[in-house]
Amino acid sequence: MIGVVDCNNFYVSCERVFHPEYHLHPVVVLSNNDGCVISRSNEAKRMGIKMGQPFFQVKHLMDEGKLMVRSSNYTLYGDMSRRVMSVIRGMVPRMEVYSIDEAFIDLRGIGECRALGLEIARKVRKWTGIPVSVGLGPTKTVAKMASKFAKQYAGYQGCCAIDTDEKRWKALRLFPVGDVWGVGRRIVKMMDYYGVHTAYDLTQLSRQRVQREYGIDGVRTWLELHGTPCYDFDAAVAKKSITTSRSFKKEIDSLQELEGLVADFAAHCARKLRMQKGNAARLEVFVRTNRFHTEEKQYADSAQVTFAVPTSDARELIKGALQGLRSIYRAGVGYKQAGVTVAQIQEGGVQMQMFDQVDRMKQQKLLQAIDGIHQYHGSQMLSIATQQDSSNAANRQYTTPCYTTNPHTLVKVR
Repeated sequence: MIGVVDCNNFYVSCERVFHPEYHLHPVVVLSNNDGCVISRSNEAKRMGIKMGQPFFQVKHLMDEGKLMVRSSNYTLYGDMSRRVMSVIRGMVPRMEVYSIDEAFIDLRGIGECRALGLEIARKVRKWTGIPVSVGLGPTKTVAKMASKFAKQYAGYQGCCAIDTDEKRWKALRLFPVGDVWGVGRRIVKMMDYYGVHTAYDLTQLSRQRVQREYGIDGVRTWLELHGTPCYDFDAAVAKKSITTSRSFKKEIDSLQELEGLVADFAAHCARKLRMQKGNAARLEVFVRTNRFHTEEKQYADSAQVTFAVPTSDARELIKGALQGLRSIYRAGVGYKQAGVTVAQIQEGGVQMQMFDQVDRMKQQKLLQAIDGIHQYHGSQMLSIATQQDSSNAANRQYTTPCYTTNPHTLVKVR
């Protein structure tokens, strides 16, 4: 059996861990700059609030006291995710972290899988405060279906196991094809046109027709729904590129201020690179104006920088990012967004250059020391002088403290 552990309304659940008064009340979490809704409690869903709905359309509900609103706090959510994944990892032989709030677990060869799934749901909730839904099935796609059933029906007690062919065929008939993992919106419209409304309808098409209409990805989904695994289980998937970007609460026209923010983006990328033991050979920096101000002249540009020796050193990445920024900066333009992407990531060691002027052994020891300080004292303890805290550049009016990572915001218990 393959399982998937999915955190329920994850961002909202993280907020509720430290605000018990939010339980049973409608709660939403907003995107960067408090633009739109990106996480909803079940109560908010029942009020008709949609995913991605602009905040200004529901602000009156907050003003009337009918809706709790929080700005996104990714530092808190990232740390809570780490705690959840740590609990799961200690209970299963293999795990693949799929996203911040979801992980696949490999239970092949294990008996009483549903009992283990129930125990995972119970322990994660008890140890972290985050409710999760566990789905079990012969393939990843069927397991994803099972996790949705576990979310929808309280009778499953947090774990649904589709562990027989009879259960699988019954689930396929009840499951909308648009909710099947890997089926995109464009394909759904095509399927609806041909009368394919449920996952069962999809399985009744011939393999040749599925390949003709929906391509090789459609065939993989078709096979997985039939119980044949097509997606490999990878316990550690390294990112091929890493991006850190932000939309600003006000337009920025100062090169010096932009440099501080871009430097901070590059430093964040460097830290993420070292977490996956990678080094980047290429960096791209981009800027753009406010696309919603159509009456003003629009400008967007990017610049690429390559490194002779791939690196994860924030100093080298910041130097490259600032070099790229200065080449595309235009005076007198108000910038609404900027970001840094590192790519061509190599895992493990790197090929040295004969004329490299950097002592890589000494550099490695320094980076290990910096990471150690960040781990024990927080990511803001040490920074490059050029950096400017980019979190302050976004509009986050309703942000909660970073309870688990900042000692100055620890919850006080009377």
